[in-house]
Amino acid sequence: MVKQINHSKRWGRFCNWITNTENRLYIGWFGVLMIPTLLTATSVFIIAFIAAPPVDIDGIREPVSGSLLYGNNIISGAIIPTSATIGLHFYPIWEAASVDEWLYNGGHYELIVLHFLLGVACYLRLFNQILVLLNLSIHL
Repeated sequence: MVKQINHSKRWGRFCNWITNTENRLYIGWFGVLMIPTLLTATSVFIIAFIAAPPVDIDGIREPVSGSLLYGNNIISGAIIPTSATIGLHFYPIWEAASVDEWLYNGGHYELIVLHFLLGVACYLRLFNQILVLLNLSIHL
């Protein structure tokens, strides 16, 4: 009983802190989703740019490498997309037989793009939410 009351107090304090407009930095509920998704996209991009394995770019089993550890420099380095990750298929990591297969088929590119798009959508909605709180915009 005491733990349940303590847990509900913690959740209430968290909700008040997230939605409090008196804070110097307003996070909001869309910020709760935006921050981890953009951090995930950024960290995976940096790791993949440095150390991603070669990717099968066009399905003919000829891998193309774009990371720094495989001989590219800052100018020629890239996160290589495949034909499967440019909008044709959704390839989550749990559908692959192994992480190596997921990386070989361009799963890291898809993870970066989808997390970035979700983070940008949350940012736009958070920006609109701030404008509504300041009475500067219409409600969407």
